[in-house]
Amino acid sequence: MQALANRRILLGITGGIAAYKSADLTRRLVEAGAQVQVVMTPGATTFITPLTLQAVSGRMVRLELLDANAEAGMGHIELARWADLIVIAPGSADFIARLAHGLADDLLSTLCLATDRPIALAPAMNRLMWQNPVTQDNCELLKRRGIRLWGPAAGGQACGEVGPGRMLEPLEILSEVIALFANGPLNDIEVLITAGPTREDIDPVRFISNRSTGRMGFAVADAAARMGARVTLVSGPVILPTPPRVERIDVESAAQMFDAVMSRVGNADIFIATAAVADYRAAARTEQKIKKSHETLTITLERNPDILSTVAALEPGPFTVGFAAETERVLEYAEDKRQRKGLDMIAANQVGLPGSGFESEQNALYVLWEGGGQELPLADKVQLGHELMALIAERFTAERRHA
Repeated sequence: MQALANRRILLGITGGIAAYKSADLTRRLVEAGAQVQVVMTPGATTFITPLTLQAVSGRMVRLELLDANAEAGMGHIELARWADLIVIAPGSADFIARLAHGLADDLLSTLCLATDRPIALAPAMNRLMWQNPVTQDNCELLKRRGIRLWGPAAGGQACGEVGPGRMLEPLEILSEVIALFANGPLNDIEVLITAGPTREDIDPVRFISNRSTGRMGFAVADAAARMGARVTLVSGPVILPTPPRVERIDVESAAQMFDAVMSRVGNADIFIATAAVADYRAAARTEQKIKKSHETLTITLERNPDILSTVAALEPGPFTVGFAAETERVLEYAEDKRQRKGLDMIAANQVGLPGSGFESEQNALYVLWEGGGQELPLADKVQLGHELMALIAERFTAERRHA
């Protein structure tokens, strides 16, 4: 299930150096299942070629207001009717001004006047242009008319200055698009998620941990919040920003994560265990650093509490989703884990492959449940998180309806 399957996105590109990001944005939208029609202003073609956008979108880029090949020669009407959503990225200061004041002298500005579909704009310009009172007034006018503004972000700019005015990154815009189409299947549902690794101290300097970055769990938390859920995220030590509308609880060890989960799981409708929790911890933590004094060193380990099994055994308990990171026989081991721990669903992936899994921005999953399953092919973890959460919501709703 792709997050934007069969959605029609019209991507407008205006003149600005940030237009180079539009090719990546187009690719991301297509990978999420959308049909993408690119419309470029004359200024945009000086920064990126139509051929590039045609290659990544799979559609002829539209440029001309008066196009004899369009329906009755009225391309702006045809496109205005076709789109489910119009996204303008980058949106230059000039285009913002023209849109705010109803000017229509090219294809993109004209179709924006001729549509009743939602319009979103990702501003991109020099920081002083963005902060100019005229630009700010124009943006306020657009917002009052229902046009969404996504961004801008702050940071280094092509002109060498630093400040607000950068176009949001393609993945951030993709996330906004997905959220716009989400119709709240998890409204008022409590979702509890674990993410990241745990650290098990050996001494004040050393610890046992793993390669988890937390990206998958944070993407799932973001997707759940965008579907209307009330989300609590229990995170091991990672360097990631907290998704909007998500309550975050930071922990380090498996025991701390167990305590945080068990103190909150009573309110949860769905529990998703994406965290890579250490199976073992040092039986005794030394108070001082262990010195390198022998050729070998023996550390006695003891089992950590099994968070997933404990939650799955609760009566009544939440709809419980586990993860399985395997190096071989992925489906066999994942299904065995699902049955052994009494899980409603399990998401499995093969680690150790180049370009996916731990320490990668991409992943692929096999999702299994009683009597069924679905493969989610290799994708960016942001997109994959939304696809997985949509599948969890679907199965949760079906089971609740059956119950």
